[in-house]
Amino acid sequence: MEMTQTLDGILFSRMVNAGAANLKAHAAEVNQLNVFPIPDGDTGDNMLLTMMGGVHTEDCSCERLCKMAEKVSGGMLLSARGNSGVILSQFFEGIKNGFAGLHTADTKAVGEAFRQGVAQAYRSVMSPAEGTILTVAREATEYACSQEARSPGAFLNAFITEAKQSLARTPELLPVLKKAGVVDSGAAGLIYIVDGMMQAIRGENIGEISAFSEAVQEPDLDAFDENSVLEFGYCTELLLRLQNAKVELSAFDLDELTAFLQTVGDSIVTVHNGSLVKLHVHTKTPDQVLAFCQRYGEFLKVKIENMSLQHNNTMIGNESEQEKRPIRQRLKYGVIAVANGTGVKNLFSERGADVIVDGGQSMNPSAEAFIEAFDAVNADTVFVLPNNGNSILAAKQAAKLYDKSDVRVIESRTIGDGYAALSMLDTGSGDTDAIVSELTNAMQGVVTAEISRCVRDVDSYGTEMHTGDYIGFVGKELLAVNANRFRTLCDTIEKLNPSQYDICILICGKDASDEEARAFEAYIHGRYIGKEVYIMNGDQDIYDYIMILE
Repeated sequence: MEMTQTLDGILFSRMVNAGAANLKAHAAEVNQLNVFPIPDGDTGDNMLLTMMGGVHTEDCSCERLCKMAEKVSGGMLLSARGNSGVILSQFFEGIKNGFAGLHTADTKAVGEAFRQGVAQAYRSVMSPAEGTILTVAREATEYACSQEARSPGAFLNAFITEAKQSLARTPELLPVLKKAGVVDSGAAGLIYIVDGMMQAIRGENIGEISAFSEAVQEPDLDAFDENSVLEFGYCTELLLRLQNAKVELSAFDLDELTAFLQTVGDSIVTVHNGSLVKLHVHTKTPDQVLAFCQRYGEFLKVKIENMSLQHNNTMIGNESEQEKRPIRQRLKYGVIAVANGTGVKNLFSERGADVIVDGGQSMNPSAEAFIEAFDAVNADTVFVLPNNGNSILAAKQAAKLYDKSDVRVIESRTIGDGYAALSMLDTGSGDTDAIVSELTNAMQGVVTAEISRCVRDVDSYGTEMHTGDYIGFVGKELLAVNANRFRTLCDTIEKLNPSQYDICILICGKDASDEEARAFEAYIHGRYIGKEVYIMNGDQDIYDYIMILE
Protein backbone atom coordinates (compact mmCIF):
# COMPACT_ATOMS: atom_id res chain seq x y z
CA MET A 1 0.00 0.00 0.00
CA GLU A 2 1.32 3.42 -0.96
CA MET A 3 1.71 5.65 2.08
CA THR A 4 0.50 9.23 2.32
CA GLN A 5 2.85 11.96 1.11
CA THR A 6 1.81 14.50 3.74
CA LEU A 7 0.97 14.59 7.40
CA ASP A 8 -2.05 16.49 8.78
CA GLY A 9 -3.48 16.97 12.27
CA ILE A 10 -5.88 14.04 12.11
CA LEU A 11 -3.18 11.59 11.08
CA PHE A 12 -0.73 12.99 13.63
CA SER A 13 -3.29 12.43 16.38
CA ARG A 14 -3.76 8.84 15.24
CA MET A 15 -0.01 8.38 15.20
CA VAL A 16 0.37 9.62 18.78
CA ASN A 17 -2.47 7.37 19.92
CA ALA A 18 -0.93 4.40 18.13
CA GLY A 19 2.48 5.20 19.62
CA ALA A 20 0.94 5.12 23.08
CA ALA A 21 -0.86 1.86 22.24
CA ASN A 22 2.31 0.14 21.12
CA LEU A 23 4.25 1.38 24.13
CA LYS A 24 1.51 0.14 26.45
CA ALA A 25 1.79 -3.31 24.90
CA HIS A 26 5.53 -3.34 25.64
CA ALA A 27 5.72 -1.22 28.81
CA ALA A 28 6.55 -4.21 31.00
CA GLU A 29 9.51 -5.08 28.76
CA VAL A 30 10.80 -1.52 29.01
CA ASN A 31 10.36 -1.56 32.79
CA GLN A 32 12.55 -4.65 33.04
CA LEU A 33 15.48 -2.85 31.45
CA ASN A 34 16.36 -1.28 34.80
CA VAL A 35 20.06 -0.77 35.37
CA PHE A 36 20.24 -1.55 39.09
CA PRO A 37 18.72 -4.87 40.24
CA ILE A 38 16.10 -3.43 42.60
CA PRO A 39 12.39 -2.70 41.92
CA ASP A 40 12.97 0.61 40.15
CA GLY A 41 12.00 -0.37 36.62
CA ASP A 42 9.31 2.19 35.88
CA THR A 43 10.61 3.79 32.68
CA GLY A 44 7.95 2.16 30.54
CA ASP A 45 5.18 3.30 32.88
CA ASN A 46 6.58 6.84 33.10
CA MET A 47 6.81 7.15 29.32
CA LEU A 48 3.33 5.69 28.82
CA LEU A 49 1.73 8.07 31.30
CA THR A 50 3.59 10.92 29.61
CA MET A 51 2.32 9.82 26.20
CA MET A 52 -1.22 9.56 27.52
CA GLY A 53 -1.15 13.29 28.17
CA GLY A 54 -0.88 13.74 24.40
CA VAL A 55 -3.61 11.26 23.50
CA HIS A 56 -6.81 12.97 22.38
CA THR A 57 -9.69 10.55 22.04
CA GLU A 58 -12.46 13.13 22.25
CA ASP A 59 -10.93 15.70 19.93
CA CYS A 60 -8.89 14.17 17.12
CA SER A 61 -10.63 15.89 14.23
CA CYS A 62 -8.37 18.95 14.02
CA GLU A 63 -6.98 18.93 10.49
CA ARG A 64 -4.37 21.66 11.11
CA LEU A 65 -1.17 19.90 12.04
CA CYS A 66 0.23 22.81 14.03
CA LYS A 67 -2.82 22.92 16.30
CA MET A 68 -2.86 19.19 16.96
CA ALA A 69 0.89 19.25 17.67
CA GLU A 70 0.24 22.00 20.23
CA LYS A 71 -2.41 19.89 21.95
CA VAL A 72 -0.17 16.83 22.02
CA SER A 73 2.83 18.74 23.36
CA GLY A 74 0.84 20.69 25.94
CA GLY A 75 -0.67 17.53 27.37
CA MET A 76 2.63 15.69 27.47
CA LEU A 77 4.46 18.55 29.18
CA LEU A 78 1.98 18.41 32.06
CA SER A 79 1.87 14.60 32.24
CA ALA A 80 5.64 14.10 32.04
CA ARG A 81 7.20 12.11 34.85
CA GLY A 82 10.57 10.48 35.32
CA ASN A 83 13.66 11.51 33.40
CA SER A 84 12.73 9.58 30.26
CA GLY A 85 9.18 10.95 30.35
CA VAL A 86 10.40 14.54 30.61
CA ILE A 87 12.89 14.05 27.76
CA LEU A 88 10.12 12.45 25.68
CA SER A 89 7.79 15.39 26.31
CA GLN A 90 10.54 17.80 25.30
CA PHE A 91 11.13 15.80 22.11
CA PHE A 92 7.47 16.31 21.18
CA GLU A 93 7.71 19.97 22.24
CA GLY A 94 10.47 20.40 19.66
CA ILE A 95 8.37 18.57 17.05
CA LYS A 96 5.55 21.01 17.81
CA ASN A 97 7.94 23.91 17.21
CA GLY A 98 8.95 22.38 13.90
CA PHE A 99 5.31 22.14 12.81
CA ALA A 100 4.49 25.72 13.85
CA GLY A 101 2.24 27.42 11.27
CA LEU A 102 1.87 24.30 9.11
CA HIS A 103 -1.49 22.88 8.10
CA THR A 104 0.27 19.82 6.70
CA ALA A 105 3.87 18.62 6.54
CA ASP A 106 5.77 16.85 3.80
CA THR A 107 8.69 14.54 4.46
CA LYS A 108 11.22 17.37 4.61
CA ALA A 109 9.13 19.21 7.19
CA VAL A 110 8.78 16.04 9.25
CA GLY A 111 12.56 15.62 9.22
CA GLU A 112 13.07 19.23 10.32
CA ALA A 113 10.50 18.79 13.11
CA PHE A 114 12.33 15.70 14.38
CA ARG A 115 15.60 17.64 14.31
CA GLN A 116 14.03 20.35 16.42
CA GLY A 117 12.69 17.63 18.71
CA VAL A 118 16.19 16.26 19.24
CA ALA A 119 17.61 19.74 19.90
CA GLN A 120 14.83 20.52 22.39
CA ALA A 121 15.35 17.20 24.19
CA TYR A 122 19.09 17.82 24.53
CA ARG A 123 18.42 21.30 25.92
CA SER A 124 16.17 19.84 28.61
CA VAL A 125 19.10 18.02 30.25
CA MET A 126 21.85 20.04 31.90
CA SER A 127 24.57 17.44 31.30
CA PRO A 128 23.26 15.10 28.57
CA ALA A 129 24.86 11.67 28.58
CA GLU A 130 25.43 9.65 25.45
CA GLY A 131 24.11 6.12 25.28
CA THR A 132 20.61 7.21 26.25
CA ILE A 133 17.31 8.06 24.57
CA LEU A 134 18.98 11.30 23.47
CA THR A 135 21.66 9.48 21.47
CA VAL A 136 19.19 7.13 19.81
CA ALA A 137 16.81 9.95 18.88
CA ARG A 138 19.69 12.02 17.44
CA GLU A 139 21.36 9.24 15.46
CA ALA A 140 18.07 7.89 14.12
CA THR A 141 16.93 11.38 13.09
CA GLU A 142 20.23 12.17 11.37
CA TYR A 143 20.10 8.88 9.48
CA ALA A 144 16.47 9.27 8.44
CA CYS A 145 17.08 12.83 7.22
CA SER A 146 20.04 11.65 5.15
CA GLN A 147 18.00 9.01 3.31
CA GLU A 148 15.88 11.48 1.30
CA ALA A 149 12.74 9.51 2.11
CA ARG A 150 9.82 10.08 -0.24
CA SER A 151 7.07 9.98 2.40
CA PRO A 152 6.66 10.52 6.16
CA GLY A 153 6.16 6.76 6.50
CA ALA A 154 9.44 6.06 4.74
CA PHE A 155 11.11 8.61 7.01
CA LEU A 156 9.82 6.85 10.13
CA ASN A 157 10.84 3.48 8.72
CA ALA A 158 14.40 4.75 8.26
CA PHE A 159 14.27 6.25 11.77
CA ILE A 160 13.30 2.90 13.29
CA THR A 161 15.95 1.00 11.33
CA GLU A 162 18.76 3.17 12.64
CA ALA A 163 17.21 3.55 16.11
CA LYS A 164 17.37 -0.19 16.66
CA GLN A 165 21.04 -0.26 15.68
CA SER A 166 21.74 2.76 17.85
CA LEU A 167 19.96 1.11 20.77
CA ALA A 168 22.20 -1.94 20.44
CA ARG A 169 25.23 0.38 20.71
CA THR A 170 24.09 2.12 23.91
CA PRO A 171 25.95 -0.27 26.27
CA GLU A 172 29.21 0.67 24.54
CA LEU A 173 28.56 4.36 25.20
CA LEU A 174 27.28 4.15 28.75
CA PRO A 175 29.34 1.89 31.06
CA VAL A 176 26.52 1.48 33.58
CA LEU A 177 24.41 -0.20 30.87
CA LYS A 178 27.22 -2.54 29.91
CA LYS A 179 27.82 -3.37 33.56
CA ALA A 180 24.16 -4.26 34.02
CA GLY A 181 23.92 -6.10 30.70
CA VAL A 182 20.98 -4.06 29.37
CA VAL A 183 20.28 -1.45 26.71
CA ASP A 184 18.84 1.99 27.52
CA SER A 185 15.22 1.66 28.60
CA GLY A 186 14.14 5.16 27.52
CA ALA A 187 15.50 4.59 24.03
CA ALA A 188 13.72 1.25 23.83
CA GLY A 189 10.49 2.98 24.79
CA LEU A 190 10.99 5.60 22.07
CA ILE A 191 11.38 2.88 19.43
CA TYR A 192 8.10 1.27 20.47
CA ILE A 193 6.39 4.67 20.23
CA VAL A 194 7.69 5.44 16.74
CA ASP A 195 6.93 1.90 15.61
CA GLY A 196 3.34 2.44 16.74
CA MET A 197 3.22 5.72 14.82
CA MET A 198 4.27 3.76 11.74
CA GLN A 199 1.34 1.39 12.30
CA ALA A 200 -1.03 4.36 12.14
CA ILE A 201 0.49 5.58 8.88
CA ARG A 202 0.01 2.10 7.44
CA GLY A 203 -3.64 2.22 8.54
CA GLU A 204 -3.34 -0.71 10.92
CA ASN A 205 -5.86 -1.16 13.74
CA ILE A 206 -4.46 0.25 16.98
CA GLY A 207 -7.25 -0.98 19.24
CA GLU A 208 -9.51 0.93 21.59
CA ILE A 209 -7.82 3.93 23.18
CA SER A 210 -10.35 3.79 26.02
CA ALA A 211 -8.70 0.56 27.11
CA PHE A 212 -5.74 2.66 28.29
CA SER A 213 -7.66 4.25 31.12
CA GLU A 214 -6.64 2.82 34.48
CA ALA A 215 -9.20 0.71 36.30
CA VAL A 216 -11.13 2.67 38.91
CA GLN A 217 -12.77 1.01 41.87
CA GLU A 218 -16.37 2.07 42.31
CA PRO A 219 -17.11 3.93 45.55
CA ASP A 220 -19.22 2.41 48.29
CA LEU A 221 -22.58 4.09 47.59
CA ASP A 222 -23.94 2.97 50.95
CA ALA A 223 -21.46 5.31 52.63
CA PHE A 224 -23.95 8.12 51.93
CA ASP A 225 -27.53 7.02 52.54
CA GLU A 226 -30.92 8.73 52.88
CA ASN A 227 -30.11 9.89 56.41
CA SER A 228 -26.62 11.26 55.69
CA VAL A 229 -25.67 14.92 55.90
CA LEU A 230 -23.43 16.48 53.27
CA GLU A 231 -20.42 17.34 55.41
CA PHE A 232 -17.48 17.45 53.02
CA GLY A 233 -19.10 18.65 49.83
CA TYR A 234 -18.13 17.62 46.34
CA CYS A 235 -14.72 17.14 44.79
CA THR A 236 -15.25 19.04 41.53
CA GLU A 237 -12.85 18.86 38.60
CA LEU A 238 -13.34 20.56 35.24
CA LEU A 239 -11.51 20.79 31.95
CA LEU A 240 -12.73 23.98 30.29
CA ARG A 241 -12.11 25.13 26.73
CA LEU A 242 -12.12 28.93 26.56
CA GLN A 243 -14.31 30.23 23.73
CA ASN A 244 -13.60 33.31 21.61
CA ALA A 245 -17.32 34.04 21.59
CA LYS A 246 -17.28 34.43 25.37
CA VAL A 247 -13.89 35.84 26.31
CA GLU A 248 -10.86 37.38 24.64
CA LEU A 249 -8.28 34.62 25.11
CA SER A 250 -5.34 36.96 25.59
CA ALA A 251 -7.25 38.87 28.26
CA PHE A 252 -8.46 35.85 30.24
CA ASP A 253 -7.66 36.36 33.93
CA LEU A 254 -7.15 33.13 35.86
CA ASP A 255 -6.93 35.08 39.11
CA GLU A 256 -10.51 36.28 38.62
CA LEU A 257 -11.71 32.69 38.33
CA THR A 258 -9.62 31.59 41.32
CA ALA A 259 -10.98 34.46 43.42
CA PHE A 260 -14.55 33.31 42.72
CA LEU A 261 -13.70 29.71 43.62
CA GLN A 262 -12.39 30.90 46.97
CA THR A 263 -15.86 32.23 47.77
CA VAL A 264 -17.56 28.87 47.20
CA GLY A 265 -14.95 26.28 48.20
CA ASP A 266 -11.41 25.35 49.16
CA SER A 267 -8.55 23.03 48.13
CA ILE A 268 -8.39 25.03 44.92
CA VAL A 269 -6.02 24.17 42.08
CA THR A 270 -6.19 26.03 38.77
CA VAL A 271 -3.99 25.54 35.70
CA HIS A 272 -4.19 27.61 32.51
CA ASN A 273 -2.53 26.35 29.33
CA GLY A 274 -3.44 28.09 26.06
CA SER A 275 -7.22 27.87 25.67
CA LEU A 276 -7.51 25.08 28.26
CA VAL A 277 -8.28 25.64 31.94
CA LYS A 278 -8.12 22.78 34.41
CA LEU A 279 -9.50 23.33 37.90
CA HIS A 280 -10.06 21.40 41.09
CA VAL A 281 -12.19 22.64 44.01
CA HIS A 282 -14.02 21.24 47.02
CA THR A 283 -17.43 22.85 47.23
CA LYS A 284 -20.98 22.20 48.42
CA THR A 285 -22.34 24.11 45.42
CA PRO A 286 -20.79 22.67 42.24
CA ASP A 287 -23.69 24.14 40.25
CA GLN A 288 -22.35 27.63 41.01
CA VAL A 289 -18.90 26.59 39.80
CA LEU A 290 -20.32 25.24 36.55
CA ALA A 291 -22.41 28.36 35.93
CA PHE A 292 -19.50 30.72 36.59
CA CYS A 293 -17.09 28.79 34.38
CA GLN A 294 -19.52 28.84 31.47
CA ARG A 295 -19.01 32.59 31.31
CA TYR A 296 -15.65 31.81 29.76
CA GLY A 297 -16.13 28.67 27.70
CA GLU A 298 -17.52 25.17 27.45
CA PHE A 299 -16.63 21.96 29.24
CA LEU A 300 -14.56 19.15 27.79
CA LYS A 301 -14.68 17.06 30.95
CA VAL A 302 -16.59 17.34 34.22
CA LYS A 303 -16.16 15.19 37.33
CA ILE A 304 -18.20 15.77 40.50
CA GLU A 305 -17.84 13.29 43.36
CA ASN A 306 -19.44 13.20 46.81
CA MET A 307 -16.48 13.34 49.18
CA SER A 308 -18.32 11.42 51.88
CA LEU A 309 -17.98 8.27 49.81
CA GLN A 310 -14.92 6.20 50.45
CA HIS A 311 -12.61 5.89 47.44
CA ASN A 312 -9.77 3.48 46.99
CA ASN A 313 -8.61 4.95 43.71
CA THR A 314 -4.92 5.07 42.96
CA MET A 315 -3.92 8.49 41.68
CA ILE A 316 -0.53 9.75 40.59
CA GLY A 317 0.30 12.49 43.03
CA ASN A 318 -2.14 11.10 45.63
CA GLU A 319 -4.45 14.03 46.28
CA SER A 320 -6.09 12.30 49.23
CA GLU A 321 -3.95 14.05 51.83
CA GLN A 322 -3.47 17.42 50.18
CA GLU A 323 -6.99 18.00 48.89
CA LYS A 324 -8.25 18.27 52.48
CA ARG A 325 -6.00 21.30 53.04
CA PRO A 326 -7.87 24.59 53.30
CA ILE A 327 -6.71 27.43 51.07
CA ARG A 328 -3.93 29.17 52.94
CA GLN A 329 -2.82 32.77 53.13
CA ARG A 330 0.00 33.72 50.83
CA LEU A 331 3.39 32.84 52.29
CA LYS A 332 6.71 34.47 51.54
CA TYR A 333 8.46 31.09 51.44
CA GLY A 334 7.00 27.61 51.07
CA VAL A 335 8.45 24.11 50.87
CA ILE A 336 7.30 21.09 48.85
CA ALA A 337 8.79 17.65 49.42
CA VAL A 338 8.29 14.38 47.56
CA ALA A 339 7.92 11.40 49.87
CA ASN A 340 6.45 7.91 50.07
CA GLY A 341 5.29 6.23 53.26
CA THR A 342 3.26 7.69 56.11
CA GLY A 343 6.22 7.99 58.46
CA VAL A 344 8.50 9.61 55.89
CA LYS A 345 5.77 12.08 54.95
CA ASN A 346 5.25 12.95 58.61
CA LEU A 347 8.99 13.42 59.03
CA PHE A 348 9.07 16.05 56.31
CA SER A 349 5.88 17.72 57.51
CA GLU A 350 7.26 17.96 61.03
CA ARG A 351 10.49 19.44 59.67
CA GLY A 352 8.55 22.22 57.95
CA ALA A 353 7.43 21.03 54.51
CA ASP A 354 4.15 22.77 53.66
CA VAL A 355 2.96 20.29 51.02
CA ILE A 356 3.93 16.67 50.43
CA VAL A 357 3.75 15.23 46.91
CA ASP A 358 3.23 11.49 47.03
CA GLY A 359 6.00 9.75 45.14
CA GLY A 360 9.41 8.18 45.18
CA GLN A 361 11.17 5.19 43.70
CA SER A 362 8.98 3.52 41.01
CA MET A 363 6.22 6.14 41.46
CA ASN A 364 7.52 9.43 40.11
CA PRO A 365 5.13 12.41 40.25
CA SER A 366 4.17 14.22 37.06
CA ALA A 367 4.88 17.83 36.23
CA GLU A 368 1.18 18.51 36.72
CA ALA A 369 1.32 17.04 40.25
CA PHE A 370 4.10 19.50 41.05
CA ILE A 371 2.10 22.38 39.58
CA GLU A 372 -0.87 21.46 41.74
CA ALA A 373 1.45 21.44 44.75
CA PHE A 374 2.81 24.90 43.80
CA ASP A 375 -0.74 26.22 43.86
CA ALA A 376 -1.48 24.48 47.15
CA VAL A 377 1.54 25.93 48.95
CA ASN A 378 0.62 29.46 47.79
CA ALA A 379 3.97 31.19 48.37
CA ASP A 380 6.02 33.91 46.69
CA THR A 381 9.02 31.56 46.60
CA VAL A 382 8.68 27.78 46.61
CA PHE A 383 11.54 25.42 47.43
CA VAL A 384 11.08 21.92 45.99
CA LEU A 385 12.79 18.81 47.37
CA PRO A 386 12.28 15.99 44.79
CA ASN A 387 14.18 13.49 47.00
CA ASN A 388 14.73 11.17 44.03
CA GLY A 389 16.99 11.57 41.04
CA ASN A 390 14.22 10.51 38.67
CA SER A 391 11.86 13.27 39.87
CA ILE A 392 14.17 16.25 39.42
CA LEU A 393 13.51 16.88 35.72
CA ALA A 394 9.73 16.76 36.18
CA ALA A 395 10.02 19.26 39.04
CA LYS A 396 12.14 21.57 36.88
CA GLN A 397 9.76 21.24 33.94
CA ALA A 398 6.85 22.17 36.21
CA ALA A 399 8.81 25.16 37.50
CA LYS A 400 9.28 26.44 33.94
CA LEU A 401 5.56 26.11 33.24
CA TYR A 402 4.57 27.94 36.43
CA ASP A 403 4.50 31.72 36.69
CA LYS A 404 2.70 32.43 39.97
CA SER A 405 5.76 31.88 42.17
CA ASP A 406 9.53 31.84 42.05
CA VAL A 407 10.11 28.07 42.13
CA ARG A 408 13.54 26.79 43.14
CA VAL A 409 14.24 23.08 42.70
CA ILE A 410 16.80 21.84 45.21
CA GLU A 411 18.36 18.76 43.62
CA SER A 412 17.88 16.34 46.50
CA ARG A 413 18.33 12.83 45.13
CA THR A 414 17.53 10.86 48.27
CA ILE A 415 15.37 11.11 51.37
CA GLY A 416 18.56 11.82 53.31
CA ASP A 417 19.43 14.75 51.05
CA GLY A 418 16.00 16.26 51.51
CA TYR A 419 16.02 15.67 55.28
CA ALA A 420 19.41 17.33 55.67
CA ALA A 421 18.41 20.31 53.53
CA LEU A 422 15.11 20.85 55.32
CA SER A 423 16.81 20.57 58.72
CA MET A 424 18.99 23.56 57.79
CA LEU A 425 16.23 25.71 56.30
CA ASP A 426 16.39 29.26 57.62
CA THR A 427 14.54 31.92 55.64
CA GLY A 428 15.31 34.72 58.06
CA SER A 429 17.78 36.44 55.74
CA GLY A 430 15.15 36.91 53.02
CA ASP A 431 17.91 36.30 50.46
CA THR A 432 16.54 33.52 48.24
CA ASP A 433 19.81 32.82 46.44
CA ALA A 434 21.64 32.51 49.75
CA ILE A 435 18.96 30.17 51.11
CA VAL A 436 19.26 27.94 48.03
CA SER A 437 23.03 27.84 48.51
CA GLU A 438 22.63 26.89 52.18
CA LEU A 439 20.17 24.10 51.36
CA THR A 440 22.47 22.75 48.66
CA ASN A 441 25.49 22.84 50.96
CA ALA A 442 23.55 21.07 53.71
CA MET A 443 23.19 18.01 51.49
CA GLN A 444 26.96 17.64 51.05
CA GLY A 445 27.55 16.22 54.52
CA VAL A 446 24.96 13.46 54.45
CA VAL A 447 25.11 9.90 53.11
CA THR A 448 21.99 7.85 52.38
CA ALA A 449 22.20 4.08 52.10
CA GLU A 450 19.29 1.86 51.17
CA ILE A 451 18.50 -1.81 51.71
CA SER A 452 16.28 -3.55 49.19
CA ARG A 453 15.74 -6.91 47.54
CA CYS A 454 17.48 -8.00 44.36
CA VAL A 455 14.98 -8.65 41.57
CA ARG A 456 17.20 -10.59 39.17
CA ASP A 457 20.34 -12.70 39.10
CA VAL A 458 23.37 -10.48 38.48
CA ASP A 459 27.09 -11.16 38.36
CA SER A 460 28.33 -7.92 36.80
CA TYR A 461 28.89 -5.77 39.92
CA GLY A 462 32.00 -7.56 41.15
CA THR A 463 29.96 -9.97 43.21
CA GLU A 464 27.26 -12.50 42.51
CA MET A 465 23.67 -11.55 43.40
CA HIS A 466 20.59 -13.71 43.22
CA THR A 467 16.90 -12.91 43.07
CA GLY A 468 15.67 -12.42 46.63
CA ASP A 469 19.04 -11.47 48.09
CA TYR A 470 19.24 -8.29 50.16
CA ILE A 471 21.54 -5.62 48.82
CA GLY A 472 22.85 -2.45 50.44
CA PHE A 473 23.89 0.47 48.27
CA VAL A 474 24.51 4.20 48.05
CA GLY A 475 23.29 5.62 44.75
CA LYS A 476 24.35 2.97 42.24
CA GLU A 477 27.34 1.81 44.30
CA LEU A 478 26.82 -1.67 45.66
CA LEU A 479 28.12 -2.07 49.23
CA ALA A 480 26.78 -5.37 50.54
CA VAL A 481 24.94 -8.50 49.41
CA ASN A 482 23.60 -11.25 51.62
CA ALA A 483 20.63 -13.59 51.81
CA ASN A 484 20.26 -12.42 55.43
CA ARG A 485 18.79 -8.91 55.74
CA PHE A 486 20.33 -8.10 59.13
CA ARG A 487 23.77 -9.12 57.91
CA THR A 488 23.32 -6.90 54.85
CA LEU A 489 22.29 -4.00 57.08
CA CYS A 490 25.38 -4.35 59.27
CA ASP A 491 27.77 -4.91 56.36
CA THR A 492 26.41 -1.80 54.63
CA ILE A 493 27.08 0.56 57.52
CA GLU A 494 30.54 -0.90 58.08
CA LYS A 495 31.43 -0.03 54.49
CA LEU A 496 30.45 3.59 55.21
CA ASN A 497 32.87 4.03 58.13
CA PRO A 498 30.26 5.25 60.64
CA SER A 499 32.91 6.60 63.02
CA GLN A 500 33.15 9.73 60.88
CA TYR A 501 29.46 10.57 61.37
CA ASP A 502 27.64 11.82 64.46
CA ILE A 503 24.14 10.49 63.86
CA CYS A 504 22.57 7.43 62.23
CA ILE A 505 18.87 7.57 61.38
CA LEU A 506 17.30 4.25 60.43
CA ILE A 507 13.97 4.57 58.61
CA CYS A 508 12.06 1.29 58.58
CA GLY A 509 9.97 0.35 55.56
CA LYS A 510 6.74 -1.61 55.28
CA ASP A 511 8.54 -4.95 55.33
CA ALA A 512 11.05 -4.08 58.07
CA SER A 513 11.19 -5.67 61.52
CA ASP A 514 11.11 -3.71 64.80
CA GLU A 515 13.13 -6.46 66.46
CA GLU A 516 15.72 -6.33 63.71
CA ALA A 517 15.95 -2.53 63.91
CA ARG A 518 16.57 -2.69 67.66
CA ALA A 519 19.21 -5.36 67.12
CA PHE A 520 20.90 -3.02 64.65
CA GLU A 521 20.80 -0.22 67.22
CA ALA A 522 22.48 -2.51 69.75
CA TYR A 523 25.04 -3.51 67.15
CA ILE A 524 26.02 0.13 66.53
CA HIS A 525 26.14 1.01 70.23
CA GLY A 526 28.31 -2.04 70.88
CA ARG A 527 30.87 -1.16 68.21
CA TYR A 528 30.77 2.64 68.24
CA ILE A 529 30.49 4.04 71.75
CA GLY A 530 28.49 7.24 71.98
CA LYS A 531 27.09 7.01 68.47
CA GLU A 532 23.52 8.32 68.30
CA VAL A 533 21.01 6.05 66.58
CA TYR A 534 17.44 7.09 65.85
CA ILE A 535 14.88 4.57 64.64
CA MET A 536 11.63 5.62 62.99
CA ASN A 537 8.84 3.90 61.11
CA GLY A 538 8.78 5.27 57.57
CA ASP A 539 6.31 2.76 56.12
CA GLN A 540 7.95 3.29 52.71
CA ASP A 541 7.77 0.91 49.76
CA ILE A 542 10.73 -0.65 47.92
CA TYR A 543 13.34 -0.03 50.62
CA ASP A 544 13.27 -2.25 53.73
CA TYR A 545 15.53 0.31 55.38
CA ILE A 546 16.82 3.77 54.57
CA MET A 547 19.92 4.68 56.53
CA ILE A 548 20.91 8.35 56.88
CA LEU A 549 24.35 9.22 58.22
CA GLU A 550 25.28 12.81 59.04
